Order: sequence, then structure tokens, then C-alpha cells
Amino acid sequence: MRRLPSLFLSHGSPMMALEPSPARTFLAGLGAKLPRPRAILVVSAHHDAAFEGGRATVTASPAPPTIHDFGGFPDELFAMRYPAPGDPALANRVVALLAGHGLDITADTTRGLDHGAWVPLSLIYPQADIPVVQLSIASNASPEWHYALGQALAPLRDEGVLIVGSGSITHNLRAYFTARPPIDAPAPAWVSDFTDWVAGRMAASAVDDILHSVERAPHGRDNHPTPDHILPLFVAMGAGGTPLKAERLHASTTYAVLAMDVYAFD
Repeated sequence: MRRLPSLFLSHGSPMMALEPSPARTFLAGLGAKLPRPRAILVVSAHHDAAFEGGRATVTASPAPPTIHDFGGFPDELFAMRYPAPGDPALANRVVALLAGHGLDITADTTRGLDHGAWVPLSLIYPQADIPVVQLSIASNASPEWHYALGQALAPLRDEGVLIVGSGSITHNLRAYFTARPPIDAPAPAWVSDFTDWVAGRMAASAVDDILHSVERAPHGRDNHPTPDHILPLFVAMGAGGTPLKAERLHASTTYAVLAMDVYAFD
């Protein structure tokens, strides 16, 4: 079986499911460019153990429901469903892999897929015919913890599992709500300086710099007032193996402040 890459996706606004944008167009064509996985493991920024009892979890429902974990959007978005099957056996495999590395994870048989998972997957695999399991981040844990999480998951890439970190390379919603820029507004320098710095450190395989990009990169705190949306990047990096081999598959912005970079690690 061919080894799959690990991916980091910037999932942007839930409206990406409905609104045209360069990122939406790219994701809609991505599935055809990848080897077809037997299952998908998504690490979503919106599934955060720090706010869910403090314990990291992986979904183990055979039929995970679609979670509409947002408000103020059109009824059409709330009507959308992504009825991909779950994979309890894969969830148990994830628990075993992480336990073997001293990482404490629990299987959750009731939780579904939040928009960090189903919005991008509805574009990449619109048939919803590939089993999906979702793993939480822990925003109270370190970047190194998330990188180790990815390293522990890396064997799944040889088992036909596509590992996807779903977050955002920039994520300052206060800046968006203050200015409310149009979807096609250009990125300000404080956004592009950050993403360009990350891309440069990726090309240099500078793992430690990237893990500490919020502190070291230009405007790091401006782009990530909270760490949740960059943590899935570190999981995807860890799953990609060493030395770090990163490919920036896509770069664009929506609403000026949401950079939509996509990376592959292999």
C-alpha cells in the first residue's frame, strides 16, 4: 500500500462550503490529486480537549453526526450534512498508538464531526464515502506535545489513513469582525509577513522555529491570539516524519485576515 502524505488545511470560515474562493476551488480539486485513502483521521481546531473535560478524545461512532458548531450563518449551511461513516476500529487503533507513546486519549462513541472536519472534507471528498475519525487538540498543551502526537500517528500513513490537521495558518477573528473586509480583500502586511516567514522556515526544515512561530515569527501574536488553529499544523508536521519535507500546495487569503495555506508533509 502506498504511503500517504499528511496534510495541513486552513479551513477558514464555514461559508467556504457555499462561497466561491480560490481556496474552495483548490480543495474541490485536491481529492483527485491524492491516492485514495481507506480512511481519514482529522485533527480539528474545533475539537479541543482543554474545553471538553481536559481529556483528549477520538471519535468512535460508526455514524458520526454533522455538528453545526457556529451561529449567524444562512439556513442553507445549517441544512448541510456530511454523512461519512465512522471507523471505530481505527479509533481504537489511534488510542493504542498514542497510549504506546504515553499520550492519554479516550474514544468517544457519541461525538460527531465539527465544521473543521466536514466543511473541507465536503469539498475534497464530496461523496462522503470514506470513513472519517476525528481527534482533538489540547490547547493547554505545548506545541511539542502536538508534534509528538503526530509522530505517534505516523504509522497510520502506511495503513491507508490520510492524516489531516485542520486549522488555519492565521486566525484573528477580532481583526475580521472589527473591519469586516470583503471575501476578496488583499492580505495586510501583518498577515502576509507571518505566512511568508512560516513558508521560509518550512523550506528550511526548521521544525523548532515553526513550533514556536507564534513567538518568533513577525506578528505571530497578531495572527494567533489563541493557539488552537495553529496546533493542528504541528500534528500534521509530526506525522510527516523526519527530516521535515514540506510542500506548500496552496496559498490565498479570504476576508483579508484568514490565510488559507495548505501544506503536505511526506
